[in-house]
Amino acid sequence: MTTLPTYRWRLAPDGYATRRQLRARGLRPGGQDVAAQLERPRRRRPPLVAYLYRVDLAKPVRPMTEARWAALEAANRARRTCPACRRDAGYVIPASLGMCVTCAFPEPSDSPRSA
Repeated sequence: MTTLPTYRWRLAPDGYATRRQLRARGLRPGGQDVAAQLERPRRRRPPLVAYLYRVDLAKPVRPMTEARWAALEAANRARRTCPACRRDAGYVIPASLGMCVTCAFPEPSDSPRSA
């Protein structure tokens, strides 16, 4: 196993980029192996590591097709649909609740209050 070239945070040479930096340029790694890594030192903890890819070997991002747009819309619709009442909540259902806010915290019924 070969060791990767390691650079300190913000000191990587030109021609290398992280996945996010590639994506901001409209590129993707395109199957290439990790070319280098960045290390950001931290106190009392292991360093943060970011992998770098060569920009010259990166490929353009594949365009969205109609089928991919439809699949994305279906996935987002499923995240908005409450499993309890089966209605579109209009927002992504919180994983901590597992249902829409209306189902998780129902309004108390019109019960007579004690005076």
